[in-house]
Order: sequence, then structure tokens, then C-alpha cells
Amino acid sequence: MSELNLPDRLILLDGSMGRELRMRGVEIPETIWSANALLVAPEEVINVHLDNIASGADVITTNSYGVIRNDLAKEGIEHRFRELNELACELAREARRRAGREDVLIAGAMPPLRGSFRADLVGEYDEIFPLYQEQAQILAPHVDLILCETMSSALEGKAAATAACATGRPVWVAWTLHDNKLGVLRSGESLGEAYAAIAELPVCGYLANCCPPESIESAMPELAAMPGRFIGGYANTFMPIPQEWTLDGSGESDGPLAVRDDLDPQAYAELAGRWLSSGANVIGGCCGTSPEYIARLKASLSA
Repeated sequence: MSELNLPDRLILLDGSMGRELRMRGVEIPETIWSANALLVAPEEVINVHLDNIASGADVITTNSYGVIRNDLAKEGIEHRFRELNELACELAREARRRAGREDVLIAGAMPPLRGSFRADLVGEYDEIFPLYQEQAQILAPHVDLILCETMSSALEGKAAATAACATGRPVWVAWTLHDNKLGVLRSGESLGEAYAAIAELPVCGYLANCCPPESIESAMPELAAMPGRFIGGYANTFMPIPQEWTLDGSGESDGPLAVRDDLDPQAYAELAGRWLSSGANVIGGCCGTSPEYIARLKASLSA
């Protein structure tokens, strides 16, 4: 397993990609989400990466969160799976080149395969592991680390992390936590159970993501007790997520999620500061954040 060339100080991740692209006027459909930008607005993907780098991000994440076989099939483009994963990596690398910042690392995003936040839809290990294995092998030659993010259950995290670790790249796992039940995954499992599922793997980063900053604050002491060099979180700014929510569903509460009005960049930075006092050394932003949030984190936490 290769080592990450990151300094021994607070590491800043980037902010949201899909939400940010939508705010910039890019068409972001509810089937393939941010993956559509790879097709219709690749230059804007580069711009988001550049703005995050300019704001202080040490790590930028490939726009591969929406590159999922089942979702691409809904648009009739499943055959472009490899091409789009590779393009997501290419755009991140191009942004790094344009910024003249070879010290910025690129994380290859590996997402939930059957809907974010839906532990009940994850499926069986033998079903999802080959899919993660395929994506990990495509991403690995082009990235500095693989980020298994928004993992809603212990099994989902194990399948993604096992596939990612097999590539030899450094691996971070980020679990998404329950909105209202502090300290547990959206599956209801404890962080201890989630960690036990991957304890034998050479994972070097343990994080929480795409959940309220308050949930991350509650979980940080337990994350900090895990043996990784990198511990942290990157929250969303959403209102509580309905239990059976899906992005492309037809239910009244489905579709793009509403955001809170009490989490501007300054408020977010103040909450993130509490993660540091509990042992975090990696922080950033997830859905609903922007490069402005990353810049505020940089300014507030460097003061």
C-alpha cells in the first residue's frame, strides 16, 4: 500500500461537486446527477476543481460519484462507464495542472451504488463487490487515493474498501451518519460495527460525510480512536433526509433535498472547528457547500 504525500497538519478537502455544478447552471438530472456534467460541461467541472484549489483544498475529489452502471443505464449510456470514470480523473488532473499545484492530491470517489443514504437498498456483498472492484481498478491508475464515501452500512463500506485496497492505492472510508440518532450509521449500526467490518484492511483514513455537522461532532471521538493517520469529516447542509428518499423517485419528498438556512460558511466553519478539538485532522465540505466554504475553513482554522 503506497503512502500519501500529505503534510503533518490540518488537511483540507474540497467542497460539493454536484450541487455546486447545479448552482452554476449546469444541467444535473436526477438519474445520473453530476455525471451529466462530464458529458455537457467538462470545463465547468475543471472550474469547480480550480476554485476549490484556490480556496485552499489539499485534496480534490473526482467527479465520479454519479458514474454508476445502473444509473447510466437509465440514460442509455452504460457502455460509457469506463470512459466517464477516466474522464472524471482526467478533468481533476487537468485542474491540478492548470493550477500549477502538483502537491494537491486527487481522490477517486467511489459512491453508493443503489442510492445515497439507503442502507436498505445496498444489497448483498457478492452483488456489489464486483462493481466496486471494477470502478476501483479503473480509478486507481489515475488518482492518489481512493475515497469510499457516503457508506451507509458496514457491509457497503466493507465491499467498497476491500475492492479499493486491492489496488494498492491508499484508501479512505467515509461513512454517512444518521441525521437524528447520533453516533450511528444510517443503517442503525454503530461506528464500532462499521470499523470492525474493515479492521483487517489497510485503510489509512476514517471519516464521516454527507450528514449534519452535529452528527460528525458526536462521532469524532470514536473516529479519532481508530488507527488511521487521517481522521475527519465533511458534512452536508441538508435538512433531515426522509427515510425512504431517492433522488429520482416519484414520491413527494424525493428529488433534490432542501438545505438549512443556518449553515452559512462561517457557521459551518465554527462547527467544523469542534471536530478538530475532538481529534480530526481532515475536514472539508459535502453537499450544499462550495469553494467559499473551503476558503472560510482555511481562514478560520488558520487564524
